[in-house]
Amino acid sequence: MPDILIVDDDRDTCQFIAELLAAPGRHLESESRPAQAIARASDHAFDAVISDINLNAPQSGLDVLRAARGRNPKCQVVLISGFGTLETAVEAVRAGAFDYISKPFNITQVKSVVERALAQAAAPDREAQRVEPAVPTGLIGRTAPMLEVYKQIALAADAAAPVLIIGESGTGKELVAKAIHTHGRRVSRPFVAVNCGAITETLLESELFGHTRGSFTGAVSDAKGLFEQAQGGTILLDEIGETSPALQVKLLRTIEESEVRPVGASRTVKIDVRVVAATNVELDRTVAEGTFRQDLYYRLSVVVIRVPPLRDRRADIPLLIDAFLRNACRRAGRERHLSDAAVEALVSHPWPGNVRELENTIERMVLFSPGTTVDESDLPAGLGGRAPAVEEQLFAGLPPLDEVERRYLLHILEHVKGNRTRAADVLGIDRRTLYRMAERFGIDLAGSSDR
Repeated sequence: MPDILIVDDDRDTCQFIAELLAAPGRHLESESRPAQAIARASDHAFDAVISDINLNAPQSGLDVLRAARGRNPKCQVVLISGFGTLETAVEAVRAGAFDYISKPFNITQVKSVVERALAQAAAPDREAQRVEPAVPTGLIGRTAPMLEVYKQIALAADAAAPVLIIGESGTGKELVAKAIHTHGRRVSRPFVAVNCGAITETLLESELFGHTRGSFTGAVSDAKGLFEQAQGGTILLDEIGETSPALQVKLLRTIEESEVRPVGASRTVKIDVRVVAATNVELDRTVAEGTFRQDLYYRLSVVVIRVPPLRDRRADIPLLIDAFLRNACRRAGRERHLSDAAVEALVSHPWPGNVRELENTIERMVLFSPGTTVDESDLPAGLGGRAPAVEEQLFAGLPPLDEVERRYLLHILEHVKGNRTRAADVLGIDRRTLYRMAERFGIDLAGSSDR
């Protein structure tokens, strides 16, 4: 007869979950007092425990987990949270949690998870997972889609297999990659990122694999590629879908053989690097279209993490606003607050540019809003308000916005002396976007440089 312990500081929730899981042949116990729950879990070998993480006490669901697993290593613990973080998810997974779900939970989901947990409890023993301290990260969010991302990061962190991160532009794919590296065993080794879509194919091959002296014009000495520079650590191949079929062949060989051949070299170099790839397109579609190799896709997609667009996690927007506002105010040396109406307007906006667009919008409001409190009427045009008063005065009588943007781009290029890479950095965009802007405004970048 399976023994199940239900822990929540709210008695009604305990009773609800107990009624939800009641079935013939099951023995269920409930406990709303954290200390007593830990004591009970330590005394009795439960087959499964369902516990809230936040118990409004010095003890948490993680303490219940450790007590239950300490008494019975086969006990499967399901943690429920309404205020989850990546750090909590990592700690829970490493402490041996069977699953990690969010409030408000789906009834069918909870029942399904518990059924699987009980089946796992009856299965042969598994090797206990090693507990390691979590490390802070830049990811922000408590909604169910983000908790799922946190869980996937925690599961992938210590694995050796490649990871494919899929998400729209601006969703934070590089932050996910860094979190995988930070929470894994390679944390003390380098994390190296390269945007495959921002570098020409010829240069990208040299950047990735290195080159020998004299292998091409300008190669005045041997140079290590990014794979070698990431030795022992992690390499992020961002916008992997932008690579050519020829380069894809070389990437596949590098991943499968764990070695690189520098451009112009007759020898190969052994590497030990965790490969994480990211893309804003569905690679299975590009495989069907014939622009991405199927074998490389299968090799990269051993672990797939999908980063949700901001419109699918609107409840996280106030948290993001708070973080971005504090950072922007600190950088600008001024104090700004958002009214409730302004926050509501920001929450309801579709945010096609996702988190990056939200962060840039907050930065702009801090710079241009005239008063300490930013109201809905102070929001940029298109966000439910009119253009801020300072902007109205600044741009009164000036040419159309496109012309202003064109002049600004020319000003930036002049300021960085034609350096395309620095111009893109100043503008907060990648070089492909810079090229598209230049083409739209009729600006010739032929005389500019990348260094």
